[in-house]
Amino acid sequence: MPDNHDKPGSKSKSSKEAPVPGNRVSRFSRMVRLASGVAGGMLAEGGRQLAQGNRPRARELLLTPANARRVTDQLAQLRGAAMKVGQLISMDGGDILPPQLTEILSRLRSDAQSMPVKQLLSVLESNWGEDWEQLIYQFDYQPIAAASIGQVHSAMSQKGKRLAIKIQYPGVRKSIDSDVDNVATLLRISRLLPDQVDIKPLLAEAKLQLHQEADYLMEARHLTRYRELLADDPRFVLPEVYEELTTRDILAMSFVEGEPIESLEGSARSARDRAMSLLIELLFRELFEFQLIQTDPNFANYLYCYDSKRLVLLDFGATRSYSTKVVRAYKKLFKAAMNEDRDALFSSARSIGYFQQNIDAQHREKLLDLFLLATEPFRHEGPYDFAESEMPLRLSEAGMEIGMQRQHWHTPPADALFLHRKLGGMYMLATRLQARVDVRKLLEVHV
Repeated sequence: MPDNHDKPGSKSKSSKEAPVPGNRVSRFSRMVRLASGVAGGMLAEGGRQLAQGNRPRARELLLTPANARRVTDQLAQLRGAAMKVGQLISMDGGDILPPQLTEILSRLRSDAQSMPVKQLLSVLESNWGEDWEQLIYQFDYQPIAAASIGQVHSAMSQKGKRLAIKIQYPGVRKSIDSDVDNVATLLRISRLLPDQVDIKPLLAEAKLQLHQEADYLMEARHLTRYRELLADDPRFVLPEVYEELTTRDILAMSFVEGEPIESLEGSARSARDRAMSLLIELLFRELFEFQLIQTDPNFANYLYCYDSKRLVLLDFGATRSYSTKVVRAYKKLFKAAMNEDRDALFSSARSIGYFQQNIDAQHREKLLDLFLLATEPFRHEGPYDFAESEMPLRLSEAGMEIGMQRQHWHTPPADALFLHRKLGGMYMLATRLQARVDVRKLLEVHV
């Protein structure tokens, strides 16, 4: 290779690297070994418990620390759809799953492993050609970030511009459908999910979203669209797509400097309040103006520029369009929540698909209580102090209570789940930054 490219070197001891299984047979074999390992772990733990005179339940045997490591490690090595399904279920089904399993799956959100250089080179050559080194001036083989679908590398263009190159793991796109089905089967046969829960709609949406996320040309279009929508707002900065280097497997963008959004924890309250106000304002604009929402609230998707006081927005793979009908329904829902109008809240929520047609009155009232609790910041006059609020804890307790009533389990529509995911992520970040946000004032503009 030319001297102006960094040579593939040895990894540091702290870095995690593992080859990505690239074909369906090898990926399925890993799932079979995982199921066998979990079953073996259950037998071993059951033997220990019986020897001690205990009569353990199957779920207690399943959710042991050893099995937790097996599930997490195998899904992390598979990456792609298998890992993403674990992430989605851990974020969207927290009230349904046992706390131990939620903890297992939540580890996947920060447990990605990078692929070896040999696989990396194969992706570069298949997309850019064997003489790909001639297309850019410099390429750093050490990834600066790794996630479920791909990893990001730093590079330099021929014109001296620093680039961020997002490279998809090999075989991810082809394995999406089978991986999702395999993970769902694993959850079912291991009884990690209750029989009453119908996750078919969620799995179908997971496949659809994953196919979209695995198409970097589509992500490039979403990123370009957001740049257009926010072009006149100097408070935000987004990368620029380099179309000549972008393919379905490689997304080339300008490199945007910034610090992790969590670093604001040590900043003045005014900076924390402003940053969170900007993000929540943006979410409302996404829903009610753009009808286009970047639904992944991962903290890594946000950076902060201390010099310019601007927020950097990254990763538009999980971008979702919302129909005018759904947006209007949410406008009614949020307005009803602001006014604490239970009848209007129920009517709009049912039109979105939150409630089953045959829901009984007692369960309906508990769900309405949950809605009002989740929208507490919408009704608060003045800045809502997320640092002093116990809303997340109360939400969790209320959700667990409802979740225990198995006969009432119902999977909301995908539009609702992905919006919950984003709003919940904003609440989590606001709590992390101990921010105060006048949520009601931001929402009043739209409803």
